[in-house]
Amino acid sequence: MNSTVSIEGMEFYAHHGCFPEERIIGTWFTVDLYMDVDTEKAQVSDSLEDTVNYAEVYTKVKEEISIPAKLIEHVARRIVDRVLRDYPMVLSARIKLSKLNPPLGERIRQVSISFGKDRPERATVK
Repeated sequence: MNSTVSIEGMEFYAHHGCFPEERIIGTWFTVDLYMDVDTEKAQVSDSLEDTVNYAEVYTKVKEEISIPAKLIEHVARRIVDRVLRDYPMVLSARIKLSKLNPPLGERIRQVSISFGKDRPERATVK
């Protein structure tokens, strides 16, 4: 039974952007992550070992977002690739990464990138 395990509203202060000042000063980012996981065994066993540990996932998202990059697209891809690499039970992952208050000359709440990616071996089965 596939379920979606979601971690929403993760907030991080990080140093991403095309402008050198952005990588020096930094700004706030939010991450929403949705992982498709077969949770049938965990639903019966009540054991954390039978599902994805979202506390561990949070730590890995934090590690990836702390590595400076020019583009949020690049950061989002690194996060999704890490989740798929480190958690074989995750069949696919979707992410929304938002940069809050981007320096675009006017007041803008956020800019975001959203996409999903299947586990490579799963994509070929479709």
